Amino acid sequence: MSMVIENVTKVVANECHLDNISLQLEQGTFNILLGRTLSGKTTLMRLMAGLDRPTRGRILVNGQDVTGVSVRKRDVAMVYQQFINYPSMTIYKNIASPLRLAKVAEKEIDRRVREVAEMLHIEALLDRLPVELSGGQQQRTAIARALVKDAGLLLLDEPLVNLDYKLREELRSEMREIFKRRESIVVYATTEPQEALALGGNTAVLHQGRLEQFGPTIDVYQHPQSTRIAQAFSDPAMNFVSGRIDSGCLQLSDTSQVPLLSHFKHLKPGDYQFGMRANHLHLTRQTETDIQLDAQIDLAEISGSETFLHVVHKQHHWTVQQQGIHKYPMNEQIKIYANQTQLYAFDLEGHLLAAPVEDSPKN
Repeated sequence: MSMVIENVTKVVANECHLDNISLQLEQGTFNILLGRTLSGKTTLMRLMAGLDRPTRGRILVNGQDVTGVSVRKRDVAMVYQQFINYPSMTIYKNIASPLRLAKVAEKEIDRRVREVAEMLHIEALLDRLPVELSGGQQQRTAIARALVKDAGLLLLDEPLVNLDYKLREELRSEMREIFKRRESIVVYATTEPQEALALGGNTAVLHQGRLEQFGPTIDVYQHPQSTRIAQAFSDPAMNFVSGRIDSGCLQLSDTSQVPLLSHFKHLKPGDYQFGMRANHLHLTRQTETDIQLDAQIDLAEISGSETFLHVVHKQHHWTVQQQGIHKYPMNEQIKIYANQTQLYAFDLEGHLLAAPVEDSPKN
């Protein structure tokens, strides 16, 4: 199966939910829709599934226009945020339900149900009712019911958002391996950049109903084509500071000039915006070429084994990500160090001009 979304717009009550989106998805690919709440992810999935129709544009499957074809006539399965299972039916019957609707032979149903149940580690729960299962087990059941159809298009709308952190990590890892073995087009919606990076595949970044960028996930992460994409595909959001290039030197904010290195050498003299990921900023000098910036602590946020230090430099609000637990008093004046080789350069309109040679996601 191949799917082409062609100049699709969706308007509801004079409000534009999707704005002229075009996207091509190929068989056997894993595709992530990354964006904040109300960015258009669910609306786009509903159009892909045939649960809704676009205001303008069309959707092609294997070259055929299916824009007006209902979900019942499409080869599609969908998993939602909520644990949607039939409460009066056993787990076995829940998983088997789409196959029975399709009038698949009982022997084949049994084979496929047990196969997918084993894949999702719920084979021992098949005789139970959903109410007897934990939230994670119920979501595994919902995913199994979608997988058992072996549909050409599998849509997952933030399926792990209602699970606790440990369960999300466990299921995410399992799903990545499961989807590698399938020939479906898989589309997975999330608001979390780290989840997109963990799952891999391709990522489409959505913002206010517009498709900002689409490509291999790691490429979009390492080469965000705008400041907006860079913020959306960083957690915490990418930090920005104004700067200037002149006579082969770089100056960030009011710091001293330093010689240009590697990926900035082709940039013309002028004013720019420079992006810094939170984990690339430090409170101690890491290299001789680090650029020193003054800042004031606004808040120290401890999260697990990391500390997120929220600071202010002039009108800029930044986040510094540190390993370990650290306590800092509010309003303390500190020094922050940025490595030029890890900086992104954007023009004043927010378009990417230069990216680090290598920016590996933090595990």
